[in-house]
Amino acid sequence: MSHASARTHVEDLADFVAASPSSYHAAEEVARRLVEQGFTRLDETEAWPAQPGGRFVIVRDGAAIAWVVPPGATATTPAHVLGAHTDSPGFKLKPRPTIGAKGWLQAAVEVYGGPLLNSWLDRELRLAGRLALADGRVVLAATGPLLRVPQLAIHLDRGVNNTGLALDKQYETQPVWGLGDPAEADLLAELADAAGVDAREIRGFDAVVADAARGAVFGKDDVFFACGRLDDLASVHAGVVALGEVASHGDVSAIAVLAAFDHEELGSGSRSGAAGPILEDVLERVYAGLDADAVDVHRAYAASWCLSSDVGHSVHPNYASKHDPVVQPVLGSGPILKLNANQRYATDAVGAAAWHRWCDAAGVVTQEFVSNNDLPCGSTIGPITATRLGIRTVDVGIPILSMHSARELAGVSDLHDLAAVARAFFAG
Repeated sequence: MSHASARTHVEDLADFVAASPSSYHAAEEVARRLVEQGFTRLDETEAWPAQPGGRFVIVRDGAAIAWVVPPGATATTPAHVLGAHTDSPGFKLKPRPTIGAKGWLQAAVEVYGGPLLNSWLDRELRLAGRLALADGRVVLAATGPLLRVPQLAIHLDRGVNNTGLALDKQYETQPVWGLGDPAEADLLAELADAAGVDAREIRGFDAVVADAARGAVFGKDDVFFACGRLDDLASVHAGVVALGEVASHGDVSAIAVLAAFDHEELGSGSRSGAAGPILEDVLERVYAGLDADAVDVHRAYAASWCLSSDVGHSVHPNYASKHDPVVQPVLGSGPILKLNANQRYATDAVGAAAWHRWCDAAGVVTQEFVSNNDLPCGSTIGPITATRLGIRTVDVGIPILSMHSARELAGVSDLHDLAAVARAFFAG
């Protein structure tokens, strides 16, 4: 790896995140980029071609699934699935979003997932999501910098540096976005204007708050990359880059699949989440196009792999005791293999060996991650996918700091290396 190629990769990642302020935008950006590289976008309501050698992508709500069928594919050709997710912790607009008090216009928001609340303070924020219109259309909308959650001055909370900041989720996280009388304002009109539609035509909306600042490279020798939504757009972007490259080179022996799910931060239980049917729906149709019967599909699954890619914790220099005392991954030392005795991650010995093979093929050094026993880890789409389909699954990712912050911190080289291993994985 050269530093120049890693820097190019993260600058492209910054573009990808800027174009993906919501899960709906992320799914569309996945499709847009792959269509530009020769993929065919399919409609789930129509019949699908499934010819060997084809490359396809679908979007379902805030999820996107793309795949490449190798030229010699048969009814029992295995699949190599890279799983990631398009959503991030933060805030979502409530049904009546225009509120305010004391001459201020505010946005009524609901906490989405488990964000670090204080990280959203005192930064410029944007609104993004989808609008469902009276004529049946669904359009995407995203504003520029519009909102801010202002922190209370220390003069009015003099003990805050001693007692810590604890925000009331209902009353102290509502952003300001203007001045005036809320009875005479309409926050949805800001989204409508951004989408070029009439606010009076809006019949439904799914809109979230996102950091408005672009991702940035910094630090000694430019080793750090700070950006919103690295959890988990870093993995989605790596998958898009890797899938596009193996497709353009015809370098696949298995059916290469990128599955970018929505709603992972909520437990994945939706029609576009990993606990829902979307991946199985796509794979069933792909194998049906290869004339596979039920037995053939089970044979294919038995030889298939899922690489569940999501971020993990780098050791924090200020809080080293929060981590395992021996296994301490750090930014810039390679992607991580995630392990957990209680199956919060799906990695087992066979999967670990396979991960090392793909890393060796990519020329990438890897690290391990395991939690401190006193601080149980979260989970991923890995165990969910393994349970739903029976495909052997390995949990991996990159180490970061400030997980679930409005702006997370990653290593430039790790982001590039993850894409390299994804290429090796897709190539089979």
